[in-house]
Amino acid sequence: MGKRQRRENDAISKLTKKQKKHLKEFGEEHPFHDNVSERPERTQIVHLRDSPKRKNAESDDELQPEEQPSAYQKLLGTLKHSEDDSEEDESDEEEEELIEEKEESELESEQDGEEEDDTKEKEVDPVLKGVEAVVEAGGALDGVDDREGGQAGDEFTDKKHESQFCLETNIPTEGDPDGEDDTTTEGDEDTFMKHMNTELTEEEVKLMADGRKTKTQIKWPRLGNLLCTSSLERLPAPGQTSSIDIPPLHKALQANWTSLNQAFQPKGAPLQELSDLQRELLGLMGTYRDVYVPECSPSTDAKEVRSAYCLHVLNHVLKANSNVLTHNASLKVGEMAEDEARDQGLTRPKVLIVVPFRDSALQVVQTFVHLLEPKEKKIDVSNKKRFKDEFGEDPEDRPTNLIRPDDYQAIFSGNVDDHFRICVSILKRSIRLYSPFYSSDIIIASPLGLRTVLGVEGEKKRDFDFLSSIEVVVLDQADVLLMQNWEHVLHVMKHLNLQPSDSHGVDFSRVRMWNLNGWAKYYRQTLVFSSIQEPKINNILTKHSFNCRGQVATKNLPKTGSICQVLVQLPHVFQLFSADSLMDQDARFQFFVDKVLPQYRDSVMSHTFIYVPSYFDFVRLRNYLKKEEVNFTSISEYSPRSEVSRARHYFQNGDIQFLLFSERFHFYKRYTIKGIRHLLFYGLPTYPHFYSEVCNMLQAGTDVVDTASCTCTALYSRYDAHKLAAVAGAERAAQMLQSKKPVHLFITGEDKAS
Repeated sequence: MGKRQRRENDAISKLTKKQKKHLKEFGEEHPFHDNVSERPERTQIVHLRDSPKRKNAESDDELQPEEQPSAYQKLLGTLKHSEDDSEEDESDEEEEELIEEKEESELESEQDGEEEDDTKEKEVDPVLKGVEAVVEAGGALDGVDDREGGQAGDEFTDKKHESQFCLETNIPTEGDPDGEDDTTTEGDEDTFMKHMNTELTEEEVKLMADGRKTKTQIKWPRLGNLLCTSSLERLPAPGQTSSIDIPPLHKALQANWTSLNQAFQPKGAPLQELSDLQRELLGLMGTYRDVYVPECSPSTDAKEVRSAYCLHVLNHVLKANSNVLTHNASLKVGEMAEDEARDQGLTRPKVLIVVPFRDSALQVVQTFVHLLEPKEKKIDVSNKKRFKDEFGEDPEDRPTNLIRPDDYQAIFSGNVDDHFRICVSILKRSIRLYSPFYSSDIIIASPLGLRTVLGVEGEKKRDFDFLSSIEVVVLDQADVLLMQNWEHVLHVMKHLNLQPSDSHGVDFSRVRMWNLNGWAKYYRQTLVFSSIQEPKINNILTKHSFNCRGQVATKNLPKTGSICQVLVQLPHVFQLFSADSLMDQDARFQFFVDKVLPQYRDSVMSHTFIYVPSYFDFVRLRNYLKKEEVNFTSISEYSPRSEVSRARHYFQNGDIQFLLFSERFHFYKRYTIKGIRHLLFYGLPTYPHFYSEVCNMLQAGTDVVDTASCTCTALYSRYDAHKLAAVAGAERAAQMLQSKKPVHLFITGEDKAS
């Protein structure tokens, strides 16, 4: 059954655009493309008797210099002409579709009054989209052709190039920096070797498994308040910044790490080796503690943070590989016993970097190349052209005259495809892109790209052994991952550091003892960077991280909330409802249905905009409004473009009383909704600045809106403390949570806010 389905998917993927359209409209292919017989009929050889006429004909043919075209060549000529005609028809059809799309977009721009971004989300037929997804996932496992090398690029094995990038068979030559990892001066201690050689006892493992932790709080100049958590007394929390410096770097990185920020510094500005943020981050990451920084702005801090963790990751990988190569040389000459060279894990991949888009992976790889490239020389990067084609941005896809906020431009710049994975191996001053999983050092992937490989329980074709010995995990732009599908991230975290089902050719005499004991999760470092405080992201460190060296998280309260950026004179009513837990969505739903919604059912309260952060709550409210036959329309991230245009048009004209609006649609599109008179926040926004952006929509539109008659209501519980502090400010949020009054009123747009 699986082979038949795979053949059908392959057949559909090979169809042209015209053939797919015909298949969609008529349910079958055009008769012209029918295959009469897949197997050619067996040629029958008939022996004829020799005759004088036949001999004379053969002799005449031999004397004629000009060759006459055979019937087979004539048939090929007709097929060639038919293929050319079909290609011309297909190109004409594509031009007609482009013209139709252009006319449709012009009509919608006239109706909406602004240009919409069509490059971020494309409409695809659900059936064909599902088929293409299956084919892409299956093709990735079966082997995709290497565009540059012309070889079958299997993601798990590559026997032809295995010896070139295999650590066990390589020995450093004289003067090779890959075999020199001692970059410290006498008396100093390398933090990498100190962390890898730390031996845990069974009592300490049981103590960490019980979850007993001690918490301390310190303050650093740039990161601010740091909450330090530790489980073992002999591995205490970090001290002040004066006691922590940049960790010792590998020799291959010493030449270029000082120019780390040169790529994105303004022209003419003095070159700064490290910013204050990078210096403190490297100091924390060098101690191999878990680090959580939820205040990384995508427009200001993202590049500095990316450069810092790329330097830390490369330093870790180079030192680990150099340690293996040095032991290889010692074992060859007999200077070391086999049991002493325990320097590897059960599998080779050491670092997992999870990023949301292909452009993020492109930036990471470019940073690797910049850090490893010697001065006035070019580093050997294999499959560079293929990587640039697949992860680069097409200039034609870039929208023109698109006005969006700075954070939107920073997040969605470049290639925004969210289904990818690429493995990188580093050895002997060379970088190998698209290396197989079990021959790579670093895996860069999106949650969706990993999920298609990991699979779920019950699937025959799944593999997660390559995550068994991951030593460093980086979750960059975790807030964007939260907007994609957080379940994929949790699925990846659950499959880290599990015992592999196969040996994968490992030499067990070289495997560290804590890897053999199944204690790899207690040595794994988890680095999480986000732009917002969110309990779901914080749950990664509390529930899925078990680092023996503890954790460090920044805990800074916002002094001013995003309500200060509201420019419209508007009364803001915050209503408190009681809930039993953070996941108690029934209490919020019942409070909204029983207490809030009846106040807006009157026809006077038209043009009501309902903002819903969670898609599950969005579906629940949509079903309820349909059941109650309420005059409403809805817009979500799954709404087609035409449906969005109709909903905005009807809501602006007042034909629809309620507009149900999902937060993810606002995150991916940032459209300005016109005609809003009354705002209902079913929950506080995940991003604080979304609150002010939505409130400022009241002044959009051709008609002059009397904001004195407009209202804004937001619901919150005591479990929404972080979101409330980000919207209203820390001091006001504390007063609201401690007050006995369930309703609080603030007015914006005046000289003084009350």
